[in-house]
Amino acid sequence: MARRELKPINYVAYGLNDILGAGSMAVISGWILFFYTTFCGLSAVQAASIFAIARILDAVASPLLGHISDGLGNTRIGRRFGRRRVFLIFSIPLLPSFALMWVSGQHYLYYLVTYVFFELVYAAVIIPYETLAAEMTDDYKKKAKLAGARILTGQMSAILAGILPAWIVSAVGGKESASTFLIMGIIFSVLFMIVVFTVWMFTWERDLDEVGEQELTKGEGWTLSGSMKALYTNLLSTLKIRAFRLHLGMYLGGYISQDVFNAVFTYFVVFAIGGSVVIASEMMAVTYVAQLFAVAVAIPMVMRFGPSPSYRVAVSLYIIAIISLVAMYATTDNFNFVWLVVGVVIAGLGRGALNYIPWNTYNYMADVDQIVTARRREGSFAGVMTFIRKATQAFAVMSVGIILEFGGFVSNAETQNSQAISTIVMMMAIGPVLVLLFGFFVSTKFRLSKETHEVLMNEIEHFKAGHTKPTSPENQAIVEDLSGFSYKALWGNNTVGAVQQDGTASGRTHNANV
Repeated sequence: MARRELKPINYVAYGLNDILGAGSMAVISGWILFFYTTFCGLSAVQAASIFAIARILDAVASPLLGHISDGLGNTRIGRRFGRRRVFLIFSIPLLPSFALMWVSGQHYLYYLVTYVFFELVYAAVIIPYETLAAEMTDDYKKKAKLAGARILTGQMSAILAGILPAWIVSAVGGKESASTFLIMGIIFSVLFMIVVFTVWMFTWERDLDEVGEQELTKGEGWTLSGSMKALYTNLLSTLKIRAFRLHLGMYLGGYISQDVFNAVFTYFVVFAIGGSVVIASEMMAVTYVAQLFAVAVAIPMVMRFGPSPSYRVAVSLYIIAIISLVAMYATTDNFNFVWLVVGVVIAGLGRGALNYIPWNTYNYMADVDQIVTARRREGSFAGVMTFIRKATQAFAVMSVGIILEFGGFVSNAETQNSQAISTIVMMMAIGPVLVLLFGFFVSTKFRLSKETHEVLMNEIEHFKAGHTKPTSPENQAIVEDLSGFSYKALWGNNTVGAVQQDGTASGRTHNANV
């Protein structure tokens, strides 16, 4: 069956979902810890514990959603409504739960329940959504454009997340209050409902006849009892794919650095350099504007030079920006607005590319997995990605809260002592730079590009035609590097994702490269 042709409306609709994906994460990472400790009476440790508890629950929920999505095509619901997009339509009425997180004056349990509930709704949308690029096309360039549409839209929503508090403060008379964040939560909730419906309308997934029996995750693994037995064997098996492991290293380097930076930045502006919430909001918006420009540049840059070299340029820019912001605090006693703007612009240029590159390369991970397993497991990879994204973000924000508490930070205080300020500055300087350097190192090992992906897809077709020998020694070396397996262990001749009735792995061992 011929694939449907991607039109501009499909690229736009697909990209719009990152108003939820990146927009909600930008709001949470940038403001939720500050909101909890400033307007809700929670200590930094109490606020941090909310993220920790949510991640424990998410450790089951997010991967399970991806795993069930892969096998839903074997059910009556999946055959009628699809195995991916059905999650989107059923999640729309639950998206206003985002606004409930921003009600002040409640007790700890209220904030825990509302945060956890929204995270589960978020997962129910994002995990199936993250499979759609691979479902809609196999073409390298089209997948890159879909990733670009997604990240560009995400940056625009992040700009809104940055500037909206300042706009609301101005609209309600110039006084910062908890209502600022509640209004922001309501606005984003309405946007989330609109965009998820739009995505559902203008995207599609592979026809089940096109997927084929051999490419579906099937059998006992899709049922609830079977899923729980097979789930972690299947999900952990995604980490056996070498390209995916390296991809995760680059992804975490780029995103954890931003999570720490975002969580600390408002404190840095307000308490370390003498700014205000409004200035912090405006600077976050400036950062996201620069990121939007950087994504537009990164798309053709990655196509020409490849993801790895582009990633290293982005890391270098971001590190320069962080050093310049810390130097501003260290070398001047007065608030320097121009220096601050220059620093966040450079940071935004690096961050924009760091946002785009991992999500561009992610779209090809199921292809690498297919040559190993002879199956399509987009849902499993989406489940792992969503869990790791939320887990690492929560860990970053949680760590900031704990370190603030033990560093002398006092909740609800208008000023902080020198110990607390030093703690804020040290977190800004050390945390992001360390993980950025880690990502830089990993990128030197990552060799997926337009050229190597073309070789990969040709070898997949070679296997489908019944061949067992590589088309050339050069192509053999490429697919072995991407997969981490010897050529003779590819196309299902391994234990990756294989599960017995008792849920344990079966079959023969594989020959994986480190």
